[in-house]
Amino acid sequence: MAEQAERVVPLTDPPAEDEKGPSKSALKKAAKDKEKAEKAAKRQAAEDAQKKEAESSDISKNDYGELPTDGAWPSDFPSKDEVPRVQLPQLEEYLAEIASKAETPGGPHVVFRASVENARSQSAKLAFLVFSRGGASIQAVVAASDELSRQMVKFCSSVPAESYVLVHGLVKEPKEPVKSTTIQMLEVHVKKLFVEGKAEAQLPMQVADAERPIPVEGEEEAVDGRPIVTLSTRLNNRVIDLRAKHNHAIFTIKDGVVALFEEFLRSKGFRGIQTPRLLGAASEGGANVFEVKYFATKAFLAQSPQLYKQMLIAARFEKVFEVGPVFRAENSNTARHLTEFTGLDMEMEFEENYHEVVSLLEELMLFIFNGLKERYKRETDLVRSIYHVEDFKLPSAGSVPRLPFSEGIKMLREAGEELGDFDDLSTPQEKRLGALVLEKYGSDFYVLDEFPLAIRPFYTMPTASTRAAYNPEKPNVGYSNSYDFFMRGQEIMSGAQRIHNAAYLEKRMKEHETPVDPNGEGLRDYVAAFRAGAPKHAGGGIGLERIVMLWLGLPNVRLASLFPRDPGRLTP
Repeated sequence: MAEQAERVVPLTDPPAEDEKGPSKSALKKAAKDKEKAEKAAKRQAAEDAQKKEAESSDISKNDYGELPTDGAWPSDFPSKDEVPRVQLPQLEEYLAEIASKAETPGGPHVVFRASVENARSQSAKLAFLVFSRGGASIQAVVAASDELSRQMVKFCSSVPAESYVLVHGLVKEPKEPVKSTTIQMLEVHVKKLFVEGKAEAQLPMQVADAERPIPVEGEEEAVDGRPIVTLSTRLNNRVIDLRAKHNHAIFTIKDGVVALFEEFLRSKGFRGIQTPRLLGAASEGGANVFEVKYFATKAFLAQSPQLYKQMLIAARFEKVFEVGPVFRAENSNTARHLTEFTGLDMEMEFEENYHEVVSLLEELMLFIFNGLKERYKRETDLVRSIYHVEDFKLPSAGSVPRLPFSEGIKMLREAGEELGDFDDLSTPQEKRLGALVLEKYGSDFYVLDEFPLAIRPFYTMPTASTRAAYNPEKPNVGYSNSYDFFMRGQEIMSGAQRIHNAAYLEKRMKEHETPVDPNGEGLRDYVAAFRAGAPKHAGGGIGLERIVMLWLGLPNVRLASLFPRDPGRLTP
């Protein structure tokens, strides 16, 4: 029997004809990639070695850098006894104080904290920065020398704009005035610089953009060719926007208005009050009220402190004022409306006639206007240099134009407007009347008195002639003891004599154009306050943001609110 050959069974299938090894081109590419990676590794190693060597020879390595997360200063940083701490706005004043003393060798050394407006490298050995704080700015020089390394120059020149830094420097006189800073006759030669709060290199907007006026609607490019930043973008990035110098001025003035308001009223015997903003019912009627959840029930945000002011007058408080938030659920997307603003409210008894209150309010407003002119001129001029507007023309004391509503209607009709005797004024008509008053009386501030009864709240006292001519068929025809104050043709305050007799108040509530229930949950306690006996009284509510906007000539009331709220904005 012939011996059969042993059959070998392969463990795997033989390779197909197209499954070959790497091609020559693939092998060549892999070799190149390997070579490239090796070169990159060698280059990185060389750079690391060079950096390590540079660091070891960096004479300034302890004089610059980023502070730790908690912002703690370096342990070897000069103490207060060694180098004085100063604020940039007071730097010139500080130097004047020590001018008569023995000079520090090489000049006065100072330590301060500030933000970086800009940083630029002039060369490997020289960099310039601009520091700012509190409205003051100063140029800084970082120059390489035997005591300051090039590495420090490079670091300082690369600090992102808007970063917050700690600086130790030597104050010197520049070769020539620095026109781009507020402190022009001094400059700081940096000795140490540490970054306390580093800004991102790419920010959504620059502070310089915020220091230009908001663009006209539809405008896409500024005159200088720089990209414009719209109001919406500014408000979306409000923290950066608020860093602009003129924004600081706006809110310094706003705070000043509040201070002047309180100063004047306190001098007249008024006391400050704080009334609720959460209400159990929409007490003033109408639909312009915000509803919020309140545990198992609902509450409403106060449209004003009006009813509480009157209740306190009934409680024998005599003269009261309040500064606080006001909420209006009005879907108005105009340049002069907010859904939350700050109200300056006052209420007081009067002796004979409600015009006593009108006169005091006129005096109050003139006190505020003149106070702004005298105490806040620098801030006013700064803002008006951006938003160019005519100076606010003031009447002299005792000569504020006070026009009956009927006289205002007459002036508008003579100017071509078509109006009924009791028609409410539209915004364009208010502005037109303001221009007519300015032309006739030379004043941007005036009062419109005795408004039609039908367009005022239910608690407004009708005039004596209207009460005498009362017609039950037309109970809202006639005029009222009410008034509005205007700046540049726009309303800033609304006020009136209030009804203090409980029975008559109930009657007016029921027959008002928009009737309300005197026994309703939000009004029952209010009406009851007058059943206990209450004196004649009147008052008004002023919109703080409107005063600021119109005093400065701002094109939009949102610019006078730190974080404005309108129908389309609840953040930031």
